[in-house]
Amino acid sequence: MKRIAKINGKELSVEIKIDGSSVRAEIDQNTIEAEFSRPEPGLVKFMIGNRVVEAFVAPDGRAVTIGGKTFDVELIDPRRLRAAGSGQQTADGTAEIKTAMPGKVVRVIAEAGSEVAAGDGVIVVEAMKMQNELKSPKDGTVREIRFNEGDNVATGDVLAVID
Repeated sequence: MKRIAKINGKELSVEIKIDGSSVRAEIDQNTIEAEFSRPEPGLVKFMIGNRVVEAFVAPDGRAVTIGGKTFDVELIDPRRLRAAGSGQQTADGTAEIKTAMPGKVVRVIAEAGSEVAAGDGVIVVEAMKMQNELKSPKDGTVREIRFNEGDNVATGDVLAVID
């Protein structure tokens, strides 16, 4: 799936394909192939040729440190930009947060009854070995969370409803 990566404010076109422990990344028409492992939370080790590269990923996924240099990282799904966010608003003012691909709920950030602002994280889904924080498309109250941590979700499932 093609995405846009903002790294320290610079936008790059990125397509990542993962097959088991192999990854192929096309970054602005440059291709990198590597083997990878996750020996502990927040650490990803890549074997690129005969060179090992360690990447430390911040818990929120928005910063990566490699070789002592920290990079601000944001992955943007162009389909989300076209759809104006991960939420779909209905005529009565409610918004549904839906999954873009199958995955597993790894964290519920906002419980039913909590107040959220537009852009606040509501739920985190892991898909294709990447954690995606799904955010509220509007200010409001979380009316319901339909899945618990550890639940598997399918493409298009409604995870949360915001009033």
